[in-house]
Amino acid sequence: MKAVLLAFTLLAPLFAIEPSESDQLLCVKRVYVDKLDGDETAVQMRDMLISALHETRLFTVTENPDHADAVLRGSSSDLIFDEQHQSSDGINAHVQASTGSSAFKGGSFNKSGAAGIGETESSRSLEHRHEAAAAVRLVTKDGDVIWSSTMESQGSKFKGSMADVAERMMRKLVDDVAAARAARETLTLHKK
Repeated sequence: MKAVLLAFTLLAPLFAIEPSESDQLLCVKRVYVDKLDGDETAVQMRDMLISALHETRLFTVTENPDHADAVLRGSSSDLIFDEQHQSSDGINAHVQASTGSSAFKGGSFNKSGAAGIGETESSRSLEHRHEAAAAVRLVTKDGDVIWSSTMESQGSKFKGSMADVAERMMRKLVDDVAAARAARETLTLHKK
């Protein structure tokens, strides 16, 4: 029993949730997603977070902050920028030869030659990029932060950058809630 408790104590930091925070996190049933700070795309990120949170089925997502056990707050941004790549390669060679002679009585002899080779290649590409970032926290009615996360993304193969951030963030919340439940069950089993 002591070995299991020691193992739990050593593994607890891996869950990144303090025991009191995990208890509070497991008590949350209804969540309100507050307006996010940031640029004009923060409204769209809020909607994506609401959708991703609803898909997890962990909590009831409410539009009424008075009915919520906790509020998801934070900030987000979606940067749109151009990334320019330019390269140039070149090969060039040039050879020239010349000889000449002259005589006093009107005779003259000249030889001349020239050669040249050259090749230059250059390329330029302009790529439009998106990079989304969000930092959110789950806050109880008492103002205690019980969970937080920060994510960045340049998008994935089939998703835009904001959708990818919202989905990965909520996946982390699901994983952290599962870890809190497992920790609670382990602790309950060893108390018996």
